[in-house]
Amino acid sequence: MTEQFFKNRLKVVELASVLAGPAVGMFFAELGAEVIKIENKKTGGDMTRSWKLPTEDSSSSYSAYYASVNWNKKIYLLDLEDADDREQVYGLLQNADIVISNYRTTVAEKLGVDYPTLSQINPKLIFAQLNAFDDHSERPAFDVVLQAEAGFLYMNGEAGGPPVKMPVALIDVLAAHQLKEGILLALLRRTQTGKGAYVATSLFDSAVASLVNQATNWLMATHIPQRMGTQHPNIAPYGDMYTCSDGKAILLAVGTEKQFRNLCQVLDLSEILTQPSFSSNVERVKNRAALNAKLAEKISVVDAASLLQQLEVASVPSAAIRNMQEVFELAAAQSMILEETLPDGTVSKRVKTVAFEMDER
Repeated sequence: MTEQFFKNRLKVVELASVLAGPAVGMFFAELGAEVIKIENKKTGGDMTRSWKLPTEDSSSSYSAYYASVNWNKKIYLLDLEDADDREQVYGLLQNADIVISNYRTTVAEKLGVDYPTLSQINPKLIFAQLNAFDDHSERPAFDVVLQAEAGFLYMNGEAGGPPVKMPVALIDVLAAHQLKEGILLALLRRTQTGKGAYVATSLFDSAVASLVNQATNWLMATHIPQRMGTQHPNIAPYGDMYTCSDGKAILLAVGTEKQFRNLCQVLDLSEILTQPSFSSNVERVKNRAALNAKLAEKISVVDAASLLQQLEVASVPSAAIRNMQEVFELAAAQSMILEETLPDGTVSKRVKTVAFEMDER
């Protein structure tokens, strides 16, 4: 039912580029809304059309990056500085429900697509604004800038090594989720009041809102999170990786005392349960290196598939460390793929942004 939820009932106009704003548009497209994407014809469209891997066709109008968040949209290449093109956009907005914008405020005002202007054209319009920092900031930024400014870059990487960027534009994804939530609330309110709304979020606020326990480690315990690779500052073994007899790496995520006891039983290490250094999570965090030496010794003589099966039976959270090919060999990942044939005949693929199901019971 999710893919038809807004069928013939919602019209979205997307004045946004790169990833976060288009991801919001694609979310509504997946739910059945009509989504119209306005791209700047003077620059050849959304800048991500040219963000190609060396292995991609350099002559194509699309990139895999662009395809990732632009499924099932009607594309209009227009110049908002041209009066006729701008009037065409105004016409599209007259009966639209939502407009998504990531123009900086002064640019939107110059182009005539700011909230005060568009709300006069359509008072019921929900104007969804995505900023880098806030409504008044003219500072340009991409995802990695916010990873740096909001503390993610500093925390991420191996101990003793340099800061490391997360390999996906996660701040963009988080901001997209925040904006979706705001839009959905505005839609709900509109059913009650009949009024449109201005909804805004920023990459910075979305990033800070996602610091969760790392933020409270500082706010309550004055602990500045340090680079620990995949390890967790509060739990051990959690995020710790080990190499099995077949050379494959696995990861453990042991969050309870029962899980730790079960792990020790699987690895024939029950004797360490009575040792003070490993008797509680607090002690295991303090003595992580010694604990990992014992775990690594036992894990090194078992093949990964066999050990992971034993750990699953024992209800111990663990994982194989998969590359992208291995991820999409899983049936669960295959079910998340959306395909689309582009105007040039290219069959494009990307993953769904909607990862929930809703049905009438």
